[in-house]
Parts: sequence; C-alpha cells; structure tokens
Amino acid sequence: MSRWEVRVAIGLIGLFAVSTIPHIAQATPFAAATEVTASSALATLAVKGRAPKTGYDRDALFGDWADPDGNGCDARNDVLARDLTNKVFGTGRDKCLVLSGTLVDPYSGKKIDFTRGQGTSALVPIDHVVAVSDAWQKGAFKWDEIKRVNFYNDPLNLITTQRTLNSQKGDGDAATWLPPLKSYRCTYIARQIAVKAKYAIWVTKAEKDAMVRILNACPKQLLPK
Repeated sequence: MSRWEVRVAIGLIGLFAVSTIPHIAQATPFAAATEVTASSALATLAVKGRAPKTGYDRDALFGDWADPDGNGCDARNDVLARDLTNKVFGTGRDKCLVLSGTLVDPYSGKKIDFTRGQGTSALVPIDHVVAVSDAWQKGAFKWDEIKRVNFYNDPLNLITTQRTLNSQKGDGDAATWLPPLKSYRCTYIARQIAVKAKYAIWVTKAEKDAMVRILNACPKQLLPK
C-alpha cells in the first residue's frame, strides 16, 4: 500500500468515524473495514520537534468528561463499562454510574477490583493513550474547542488502567514510557498511531524511532478499528 493510499484510507476512516451532535462532534473508534497496518500509518505522520507548552491549561482548554455519543453517560463511565467485567451499575438517575467491577489492567496484566467512592475511584483512572499535554505540544495548540473536547473524550484514546502506571506515564510519549507488560506494547503503539493519525498529531524523531522498534516485532499489527 502506497503512502497516498494509506492517507486516503485513514481519511475515509475519519470521515465515517465522526458524526455531529449538539455542540460536540462525536468521536468514535475506527470502524471502517479498510485494514491499515500501524507501520504504514506511522509513515504518514509528520515528524517535528515538540512545540512550547505555552498557554497549556488542561482543565480550561479540554474541560471535564463529556457525553460525545449522546447516550446520557459521560465518557469516563462509558469506558469503565467497556473495560471492566462483573460490573454493577447505579439505578434511576445514576444508571450510568459504574459502582464496582473488575479490571484486568492492560498495561500490567494485574487484576484490580474497582469500587466507586471517595479515595477508591481514583485508584482506577482513565488514561489518555496519547497524553493530553503531549497532544498539545504536537498540534493540539491549534485546535478549536470542539476538536479538543472530541479528543479528550474519544474512546479510541481512552484506556482504564491503575493509578500507579498512569502517574508514571504522565505526559510521556513512546520514547519515554511504554507499558511494562511487553506483550501489550504492539497494541498500545498501534492505538497511539491511530489516535495521532485521526487527529493529525505529529511525532518527534525519538518517538517515531521508539515506535518503529516496537513494531519491528509485529510488522503486521493493524490499527484498531
């Protein structure tokens, strides 16, 4: 597949993956049938240095959890519902709330029991696969509010994990942080590439080199659909 064909495929994926609801453009995982390898998609990403962090304010610019798919539940609870097993939900007005469940952390393979509440909810955070600050320094500083909210709440870019690893990662990219569970790294890198391709976020040379090293072990790894 040529670089031009890859760009067309990714463009079509983005076209079918985004619809509009009031105030927020819906962002959903890639759903097209076209199969694109992570390596091919990586080759289409621009390579530049990090821009300054000038003006970055995560809360003010990206906001809090929203409801991009319009199902009445915010993105955090949607992702908990997607990633946890043995889930218990609230009732009535709280029907969206995931009260408890079990997570097999994809970054470590560790089994974690989740219980909603003060002091316990934070133990199972939602990680932005492409960190918000990383995105800001690689293109998001140019975005409008709708695109920022889209990105922040896009389930393609959200993974339930454990607080320790989420804190370790911080705003790191592939050059500075990878999941300790090595068997998950190809999937993780493919997901980062999918997000960066979807939102036209660039990569640094060191980041791209790290991604290439991981993908050398799994050259047929596909972008997530």
